Amino acid sequence: MTLYVIGIGLYDEKDITLRGLEAVKSCDEIYLEHYTSILGVNVKALEKLYGKTVQIASRDLVEREAEEKLLLSAKKKDIALLIVGDVFGATTHTDLQLRAKELGIEFQAIFNASVMNAIGVVGLELYKYGKTTSIVFPDNNWLPSAPYDVIALNQEHGLHTLCLLDIKVAESNLEDIKKGINKPQPPRYMTVEEGLEVLLRLEREKGKKIITKETLVVGVARLGHPDMLIVSGTVAELLITDFGEPLHSLVVPGKLHHIEEEALANL
Repeated sequence: MTLYVIGIGLYDEKDITLRGLEAVKSCDEIYLEHYTSILGVNVKALEKLYGKTVQIASRDLVEREAEEKLLLSAKKKDIALLIVGDVFGATTHTDLQLRAKELGIEFQAIFNASVMNAIGVVGLELYKYGKTTSIVFPDNNWLPSAPYDVIALNQEHGLHTLCLLDIKVAESNLEDIKKGINKPQPPRYMTVEEGLEVLLRLEREKGKKIITKETLVVGVARLGHPDMLIVSGTVAELLITDFGEPLHSLVVPGKLHHIEEEALANL
């Protein structure tokens, strides 16, 4: 018996690899992780292709209930955990691999495209990206300075920075919902504009002139989708650009080669 962790790509049900599809069709239970990223189609499209029921895996299930729902179940039957993008895009999935090994459970990863390699479409060389960072929604007066610090560090070395923008998926208690005590909250997806506003706020606090209204940035929306949008310009220009539906991400370029300059100019 095996726990399969399968990357399913960036857009729709057809992005899964043939190896991944074969594994899914052989599994007894299938879960879709639904809090680190989203697909451009709903679960019904996956179920139609797979010919099987797909259960939504919340953050609680993957992080707190993984031993019971995923790991121990994989001692008796084949279990698939589907990951939007690639398998090891989040530390949680590495933790699953380590825990499976400790419990003597066979673990098989099946890879796919993710934002980490697909971002090459922007035209900046992948080997010139430094540390990736995440920009999160401000929580009252709490705002981590990590994205600003990472960009500053990468800039010192002339490296590009990929900024992943926050996703807020509220975990609702199903029993409370049934009783009418509360209602499930809709997910929030940070926009390019919101991400830039956070960086400008951090700039005002830090004052190192890492991010100003004149800084060159690249906004990306719906990476890997047919209606993908990529816009290069100053922070001021991107603040008034409508990037449409999620997911969004940001790139802050470092030192540019002339080929990279040409690529950005032709977006």
